[in-house]
Amino acid sequence: MGFFLETMIGGLMSGMLYGLVALGFVLIFKASGVFNFAQGAMVLFAALAMARFSEWIPALMGFNNKVLANVLAFAAALMVMVAVAWLIEKLVLGKLVNQEGITLLMATLGITYFLDGFGQTLFGSSIYKIDVGLPKDPMFLFENVFQGGVLLNKEDLYAAVIAASLVVLLSIFFQYTSTGRALRAVADDHQAAQSIGIPLSRVWVIVWSVAGFVALVAGIIWGSKLGVQFSLSVLALKALPVVILGGLTSVPGAIVGGLILGVGEKLSEVYIGPLVGGGIEIWFGYVLVLFVLLVRPQGLFGEKIIDRV
Repeated sequence: MGFFLETMIGGLMSGMLYGLVALGFVLIFKASGVFNFAQGAMVLFAALAMARFSEWIPALMGFNNKVLANVLAFAAALMVMVAVAWLIEKLVLGKLVNQEGITLLMATLGITYFLDGFGQTLFGSSIYKIDVGLPKDPMFLFENVFQGGVLLNKEDLYAAVIAASLVVLLSIFFQYTSTGRALRAVADDHQAAQSIGIPLSRVWVIVWSVAGFVALVAGIIWGSKLGVQFSLSVLALKALPVVILGGLTSVPGAIVGGLILGVGEKLSEVYIGPLVGGGIEIWFGYVLVLFVLLVRPQGLFGEKIIDRV
């Protein structure tokens, strides 16, 4: 029982991090109707900016305070992601207003390859470290209940708390602020939103900036765990089943979908993997999503679309 709980908790922690990446997909789709394939590249670009700025800023300013360096690096990386959001709106999305969804999808694929290449040119292609002080030592729970207790990584716990806090804040932002309501109006109908005076360009800059902030947080956490390397952009492929499972328009659904996927991956790999030769963790999410789509195409928390003729 102790090993089962340890596996399940590990899955929950991984699921929270998947959900954090999936949040970026949901935010942009919810506000603009664009399925943003560039989210993985944004996570990588943001993590590279954070890692490199945390090295460059102390060297340029001549101090060794790690906390101050991380704060300044985070601020600088966030400014870079806001600048990226502004450029995406001005140079790409602003030129494609009211175009077909496939056109916008292809545009985000182009943004993906540009960010991957430009990030390598600007920040380098080595593996970099991000050290923001997250504790990496393990902790043991239920030692009086199970022999040896249940192992839990403190870094995963902190990451889960950060992800949950972001979900709460973003849910409040979308539901109870005028900007959040404007974002939802733009997603429903671009032309109608423009006709009542909602500035489409400003809304898109805001939502891509928020998605950039989420990508930065996700990039810092994943970079702290795995190091900043170009394989981070592949995380987007792991987040795709999460987005579809939770629902393309549901912020809480991104996290719930991540939790389901994380737990399912770990349990299936541990208990079913040895029977079939392993590798289940790689494809489990996509098979699960296929079954969910047969029953509920809009995902577990997605809005059901009804077309009236």
